[in-house]
Amino acid sequence: MEVYTRYERARIIGARALQISMGAPVLIRTTKTDPLEIAIEEFEQNRIPITVKRKVGTK
Repeated sequence: MEVYTRYERARIIGARALQISMGAPVLIRTTKTDPLEIAIEEFEQNRIPITVKRKVGTK
């Protein structure tokens, strides 16, 4: 599993929660109904199909 900064983690989970709230299929089995909680659980299970592109060599 890739290591994400807290900002990347927040962006990934937020984007996925928005997708779920707009009707995207849930990628895990869960009893939760809140899109944010579902997105967090998907992130913890490494099931979110979102990648992070980083600029190389910038500070």
